[in-house]
Amino acid sequence: MDTSILESPVTGLELRQAMRHWDTGVTVITAGSEQSGRIGLVSNSFTSVSLEPPLVSWCVDRNSSSFAAWCETPAFSIHILDDEDAHLIPRFAARGTDKFAGLSTHATPLGTPALDAGRIRLDCRTWRTYDGGDHVIIIGEVASISPR
Repeated sequence: MDTSILESPVTGLELRQAMRHWDTGVTVITAGSEQSGRIGLVSNSFTSVSLEPPLVSWCVDRNSSSFAAWCETPAFSIHILDDEDAHLIPRFAARGTDKFAGLSTHATPLGTPALDAGRIRLDCRTWRTYDGGDHVIIIGEVASISPR
């Protein structure tokens, strides 16, 4: 392998620009409750980790206004979006707004907010968290899968 074309160190901006060429799906991840406060964000870092036990992961930015809540939540729901759900992306990507205002939701068996959106929803218990540089990697054990 010819590594002469690789330059080091790579900057975060360079990595971001390179990663724009990687097509991913988009998810909305929700947690909390009406009593404790609901949180949500858009994530494209979602991936499967293990089949036995059934584990998935995603990453949360340390600069997220809800960072502490994400690191402490015992459960979360991952909504895998369809094209028709694209209107949710700017809502859940915005900072400092009530992302759930005007949306129809219900509590999952784990108590997390479920949106009436997405192709499928995975309800997860937080299994482990790991340092990931300027992000934290959150791994969840899938407790249930709900198709739309």
